[in-house]
Amino acid sequence: MKLLALTLAVFAACCGFLFVSTASAQGVIVPIICDMRPCRPRPIPQPLPNALPVKSIELTTKIVGQVATTHVEQVFRNDTPYTLEGTYFFPIPETASIVEFAIWENGKKLSGEVRSREEARRIYDEIVRRQRDPGLLEYAGRDLFQASIFPIPPNSDKKLELTYSQVLKAESGTVAYRYPLGTGHNLWRRGPQTGDTPRGSVPQKFGTISGTIEITAKQGIRNVYSPTHAIDVKNSSTNAVTVSFETKDNDNDLQLFYGLSNGDFGMSLVTYREPGKDGYYMLLLSPKDELAERELINKDVVFVLDTSGSMADEGKMEKARAALLFGIRTLRDGDRFNVINFAGEEHLMDSGLTPANAAGKKRGEDFVAKLRPSGGTNINDSLIAAVKQFEKNERPKMLVFMTDGLPTVGERNVEKIISNFKAASDIDVRVFPFGFGYDVNTTLLDKLGMENAGIADYVQPKEDLEVKVSNFFSRVSSPVLSDLEIDMGGIEAEFVYPRKPGDLFKGMQIAMIGRYKNSSELRNATVTLRGKMGKEARSFVFNGLDLPFRDDTNDFLPRLWASRRVGWLLDQIRLNGETKELKDEVVELGTRYGLVTPYTSYLATDGTLNNTVDRARLDSMMRAAPKAMAEQSGAGAVQFSVQQNSRNRNFQIVESEKKDARERVLVDNSSVNQFVANKNFFNQNGVWVDAEYAAAAKLKEVSIKFGSEEYYKLAASDRDLAKFFSLGEEVTVVWKGQVYKVSK
Repeated sequence: MKLLALTLAVFAACCGFLFVSTASAQGVIVPIICDMRPCRPRPIPQPLPNALPVKSIELTTKIVGQVATTHVEQVFRNDTPYTLEGTYFFPIPETASIVEFAIWENGKKLSGEVRSREEARRIYDEIVRRQRDPGLLEYAGRDLFQASIFPIPPNSDKKLELTYSQVLKAESGTVAYRYPLGTGHNLWRRGPQTGDTPRGSVPQKFGTISGTIEITAKQGIRNVYSPTHAIDVKNSSTNAVTVSFETKDNDNDLQLFYGLSNGDFGMSLVTYREPGKDGYYMLLLSPKDELAERELINKDVVFVLDTSGSMADEGKMEKARAALLFGIRTLRDGDRFNVINFAGEEHLMDSGLTPANAAGKKRGEDFVAKLRPSGGTNINDSLIAAVKQFEKNERPKMLVFMTDGLPTVGERNVEKIISNFKAASDIDVRVFPFGFGYDVNTTLLDKLGMENAGIADYVQPKEDLEVKVSNFFSRVSSPVLSDLEIDMGGIEAEFVYPRKPGDLFKGMQIAMIGRYKNSSELRNATVTLRGKMGKEARSFVFNGLDLPFRDDTNDFLPRLWASRRVGWLLDQIRLNGETKELKDEVVELGTRYGLVTPYTSYLATDGTLNNTVDRARLDSMMRAAPKAMAEQSGAGAVQFSVQQNSRNRNFQIVESEKKDARERVLVDNSSVNQFVANKNFFNQNGVWVDAEYAAAAKLKEVSIKFGSEEYYKLAASDRDLAKFFSLGEEVTVVWKGQVYKVSK
């Protein structure tokens, strides 16, 4: 079968039966029934899918320096009893060029040809105006690859291959790579035989999405980071990294960042700024992997393990013992440690800190092997005994506290336990509490972490205790720089989270997220990193950082910043009580950015606020929120703390936890809620309304008729407006100091 010519254009299904709206999507096949060529339409007994389901996507990318070659294999599934003709389309990244496109048919690979972009632009404009489908506007100003495909046999797969190359942008020492996976809004529109189908009712179906990205460079590769996907990063050398991912339910565009540096510490800067507004930045810091042994700091660690009777339940004791043994074995020869187990009273492995040499580790392993669960839970005395093990010196000090229960013996009052711990500790100790299960006091553990430069973590009943605690020990086994301070120089930074960067460990990277308010573009800015390597104060200077006055490429940043800000605000409410100012800001940020909070969880199921029932339910939730945050124990309290900690981490989330953390914090797109290009929209009686509209009463309103000349002119002149208009035929959006109201 001869393959039809390929065109860089938006899709146009033969005979105009069916169209689909998508946002920055990977390849999609839009089908129609066509038993012979040329296509002769016939009555359709049932509606076709708006796009063929994607059975699998396999991405293979090789990046050499800043030149990326991306090869993607996509397998689509035709589950209908019909022979279909389809129109395939794929959004081409800026600066990219097609290397090869092929369709597999009867086990043979058939290649195609490419036509001019001018012709593609003409076809695109004609389709947009003729079909009056708002979803098509999303591609205003974009280059799209288009191909006609025939035949697609009934109940069969269709495999396509596409290869393209591009030059990646590098700004402030950070290289960015993006692969379009987003499936958009999946709207149906009327076709001659399909009738009307409710918008948003049938989502695009995705199967397995996997990929491998190989990066090689002349400089060291640092700060590999993805804000969108859980990735696995393997370094074959300083200058070569392999990134892999696999997902079945994350169809967001894949975004990947990495820095290039040969220094002892690498710094990467990512920015975002809309015209006339404050900017956002993310600063990533990491030490080089091949740090000399002399550059690592010797540390003192005290492990405290709850061995009360409840630890016998569900095999917790055996898993905790395995995790603790792992922690001891990760210690370096220059480290010192002790192990304390507690129930009704505490028991020490030794009267002081033991050198972590072979003999010391063997002593620790023997002590842990003999631990058995029995008795009550005396948290107060065990904490005091633990902190007294440390000496006044320049070594980093870490207290790892693991428990599965509430204080039942000795002092039980949380505030008094915290106060007693402070009184007993006159030195700087990092405290890392771990709670096992739901019968823990989250207020106690969270405060221990927050007030002592650490962070609490929780192992819920369905999670693997051994794996989670072992991951922690791996992260903090080799400190490199302690007591970090970051001087932003001429960057007017504010609302930076976390408030303190803490310590930096080998193999770890710190993510600082904040806003900047420089009134003009800032070029060649300087950032200085200061800290201690043992007794020695060290500083590292990073030059050539740029903060543009406008940069709309990294629109994930404001939402990420808002999540951190909300985490800090909720901590203040938990610690100091609710005030109207704190509550109102949480509500505003949660609504504006689509975040799950005790005050805005309603967004997850219902985005409307215009009727009495919704307002009453929201008011009821706000009254219940302080009570929910005041809960100290139980599943709800633990899950709230887990959500908070996922916002507050000063380091990149362990990749296996990233998906869960995202789901805990961000509201997913749905038929009533869409987050598009850094804006949150609610579907209010069929109209997509910008969350910022409620506060835009004084702005000028511009009314636009859907499909009018003015409508198309605006969409063509402003790519961002085109994205917002693509939500539907009725949209209200606040943009550049005006309110645009699109109506039918």
